[in-house]
Amino acid sequence: MSDDGKEAPDRLPGKLPDLKSVRDLSENELTVALRQFWWLHDARWYQGVKKRFGQEVANEINAEALRFVGRRVGTWYANTHGVPDGSSPAELAEAVAGLTRTMTTEQMMRSHVEEIGEESLETVVTEFFALRMLKAARSLEGYECPCLDMRGGWFEGLGVKVEETTVECMRTGGSACRFHTEVRREPHTEAQATAHAEVSAELPAEQAS
Repeated sequence: MSDDGKEAPDRLPGKLPDLKSVRDLSENELTVALRQFWWLHDARWYQGVKKRFGQEVANEINAEALRFVGRRVGTWYANTHGVPDGSSPAELAEAVAGLTRTMTTEQMMRSHVEEIGEESLETVVTEFFALRMLKAARSLEGYECPCLDMRGGWFEGLGVKVEETTVECMRTGGSACRFHTEVRREPHTEAQATAHAEVSAELPAEQAS
């Protein structure tokens, strides 16, 4: 819902699969659609909280929720693909790229990750659909990006301690969003073990393994 009472656009960027039977859809097509609908839910949820309780509360809860989801996604990635070597920016960059693609599609977010030092890397986001939707809903002003919270959840789930800073942000007028990531210690920390235990307790046995 926009501030003037009009409904915000419900369409997400990118084209959904051509109309056909669900049984004919590939696993990839279903995954793409699910990602889009999940983020659409997130957008509508944010607008609902903002309308009822104000944008400050919406920003706070949004950051908490995305950090929670990010931590679960990071733990799943570590369990599925292995824990990246925290001392190897190349492995960590590959993990960040994989985590990004787990949560979004290329139509929703365009980004790349590159090494910029022996223990650091930089993520550059050149397009993100959420900012367009927020602008259309007239909610961009006052919106606090939860990017560092979500990414912080990723690294907690991976078990890699890092220090991250936002170098540039499109919401505040930057040409891109740039995140500088510097590794602080080796992976397989107690935080990851705790996160894994929490996920295992919440998921069905066949998914938790």
